[in-house]
Amino acid sequence: MANKWQKFKDWFLGNQPDGRVSVGGQAVMEGVMMQGPNITAIAVRQPNGKIVYKTRKTAKPGKKYPFLKWPLIRGVVSFVMSLVVGMKILTQSAEMAGEQAEEPSKFEKKVAAMLHMKVDDVMIMFAVILAVILSIGLFFALPTAIESFLKRFISDRFTLNLLGGLVRITVFLLYVFLCSRLKEIRRVFQYHGAEHKSIFCFEAGEELTVENARKFGRLHPRCGTSFLMIVMVISILIFMIFGSDSSNVFARLGSRLALLPLVAGVSYEILKGLAYAEDKPIVKALKWPGLMVQKITTAEPDDKMLEVALVSLKVALEMRDPLPAEYYEKPDEAKADASDAAAIDAHGEADAAADKADAIGA
Repeated sequence: MANKWQKFKDWFLGNQPDGRVSVGGQAVMEGVMMQGPNITAIAVRQPNGKIVYKTRKTAKPGKKYPFLKWPLIRGVVSFVMSLVVGMKILTQSAEMAGEQAEEPSKFEKKVAAMLHMKVDDVMIMFAVILAVILSIGLFFALPTAIESFLKRFISDRFTLNLLGGLVRITVFLLYVFLCSRLKEIRRVFQYHGAEHKSIFCFEAGEELTVENARKFGRLHPRCGTSFLMIVMVISILIFMIFGSDSSNVFARLGSRLALLPLVAGVSYEILKGLAYAEDKPIVKALKWPGLMVQKITTAEPDDKMLEVALVSLKVALEMRDPLPAEYYEKPDEAKADASDAAAIDAHGEADAAADKADAIGA
């Protein structure tokens, strides 16, 4: 009984089962972000072939506000943080990879001055707003409009919501597929595969080498792609039970947007539960749709991509000498590389407090 109570307590408070170390990641421009218990690292390969990395303290809003780690609430917090911080990380990775930064518009400069914010933060804010509007338009407004139209001919609530959900899933899959056809996104998807292989290698307790990581699969049960697929399915059930059944498209859309936090919270708990559950037939069946979509959002990485992912993972786990062996072979070059990494780390630490405040504030 005491063991069951401890398991329930660990689940409720968001503690890792059996004291496991949880590592998450994200593919970025020419690299990978890895989030460890204390350190979040971004590692990218520059055009000259050199791997550089940047660090920041892992944002832990639940440490300051424990209720944010409670079931359902933590899913909403995780979703918001991944959206806001993820966009910032993508921008940083592009700069680290040597890509030309976009010049801010006069309007963005004016908004930055009015709000007393950095211009870069304003640009990221607008990018997040645009992404949210696009997502709402494609995955909620469009299916809801179709539902409202079909309500003229279909009175059954279950059938109507099921059709709307199928439209939502179809649009999502089509969007992901079309993105995968773009050359630049294809490389990001390869780094996504490298991220998963590296995490699998760590979770298996093996040495973090390219040779070991290469043999693992690229489909991971805790992936954000699986989360989004669960969101699409769970939204059908929640919208059917709690959503408006009005023929007015705005009333229907408003009720569905209001229910999004509940959808995100429930989906997050299901994702985590499936990831740590025993691989019984029912569990495998529930994981299957998300894993199949990952066949689109991940691609087989090459060894150089795996090398970058492993550097990011080692830095996030605070391991010594995270760079490949050749970086340490020649004393003079090793010193130069160590100086570069230290400079990058120092810059990352300077940004950490601001980034954490941004994430919590969102």
